[in-house]
Amino acid sequence: MSSTSQRSGFGQYINLLFNIGDLAVINVLFWIVISLFPEAKSVPDQLRELWFVIDVGYFPVIMFTQWSRHELRAIRMERVMRNALLTVAAHAVFLLSMEAFLRITVFPSRAFFTYYGMLAVGLPAFRIAGSYALKSYRRRGFNYTRVVIVGTGRTAQRLYEAMRNDAGFGYCVMCFFHDTPEPGFDLGEVRPIAELDRYMAQNDIRQVFFTLSGHSDSLTKVVKICDDHVSDFYYVPQLPRTLTRSMEFHNIGPLPVLAMRRNPLQSVLNRAVKRGFDIVFSSVFLIFYPLIYIPVAIAIKITSPGPVYFRQERTGYLGKSFKCLKFRTMRVNADADSRQATHNDPRKTRIGDFLRRTSIDELPQFINVLRGDMSVVGPRPHMLKHTELYTRLVDSYMVRHAVKPGITGWAQVNGYRGITDELWKMERRVEHDVWYIENWTLLLDLKIVARTVINAVAGEKNAF
Repeated sequence: MSSTSQRSGFGQYINLLFNIGDLAVINVLFWIVISLFPEAKSVPDQLRELWFVIDVGYFPVIMFTQWSRHELRAIRMERVMRNALLTVAAHAVFLLSMEAFLRITVFPSRAFFTYYGMLAVGLPAFRIAGSYALKSYRRRGFNYTRVVIVGTGRTAQRLYEAMRNDAGFGYCVMCFFHDTPEPGFDLGEVRPIAELDRYMAQNDIRQVFFTLSGHSDSLTKVVKICDDHVSDFYYVPQLPRTLTRSMEFHNIGPLPVLAMRRNPLQSVLNRAVKRGFDIVFSSVFLIFYPLIYIPVAIAIKITSPGPVYFRQERTGYLGKSFKCLKFRTMRVNADADSRQATHNDPRKTRIGDFLRRTSIDELPQFINVLRGDMSVVGPRPHMLKHTELYTRLVDSYMVRHAVKPGITGWAQVNGYRGITDELWKMERRVEHDVWYIENWTLLLDLKIVARTVINAVAGEKNAF
């Protein structure tokens, strides 16, 4: 969303404060590196010239990376980090370019790589910390923007829930406008669209979200009112939960065509990056795997008869089945391939309950990752019986198989793991899986891995 919607108070200075902070990080690290490499300050005139170019270079770089137009109201930390790293890379290219064009003296090689190595850590750290601080500031009731929603249907309700569930966005929904409200609608005050113009003038409304479909006259009218009040207008299409905001516009001749779903991992380069991460991560883990395997295997064998590993057919990439490995946590039973584990499942062994609560039972799946059946991060693979069942019950269920299944995933770190004894739980899991597929980045994978480790250490109530 636009961060320019609040025209007074602290909000109008947010971008400026972030840019000043960027410059502070750039300068502090510059002088730290200068102090570490005395040869870099041997010629004072050249040092001042270099300092000047480093500071001036920030401004064309920030225009290129578009940080100043970052969507501050819908902060995504992996995007914040990606933009920060892009800023560092562009700044390094700018400095080298100035050396060629202006014949200035840049850092000695060691100082150059040290500076940009430190900047690649320092600038993302500052921006992430600043973004968290901004969200915390908004959660305390500051820097909010007044908005109204046109419509009272399911799309309007979902939009309201999204705004309310994360106060860090800083939205204050003042009113709903709809000439024929949905029966039983009780999320807030509803007024006729004819009152929108006067209401916006009286309440300093900065953003309007239009959620109706097939209302061309109302759409034209609302757009005109927003233009008259110099307020931001957003059209929210009526789409199911599994169709996310990662849609793209294309053109066939003069006609715009909306692609309803994109998959970044269709790119050969992105697939290579993800596979490279999987190989490196799983290989490093498997070096130390015997330290875990030996005591766990002994404990499993002592507590119940049967194999150390539990091998189960699960649905994988493009719907193809594969043998998923886990440490065996249950006594050998005939329901293993059809019945999910429950909280006090009598089939679990004493050591099995511990392995499940700590997620240690999933660690053999790094072997699946190295084989290429799975990825470190991706939608969790389900039993074949569940795939057959939920394909009929849940829209877009099979979309989650457009990428390799993972040991952990976006749904799991957001609390949607464990038993799916109610349909809505699987629907939310699929919704998160599809979102992950459409928004994949390597930084998102790293974020999910980090949150998985934190959750495992803290303990998860749905791990059983």
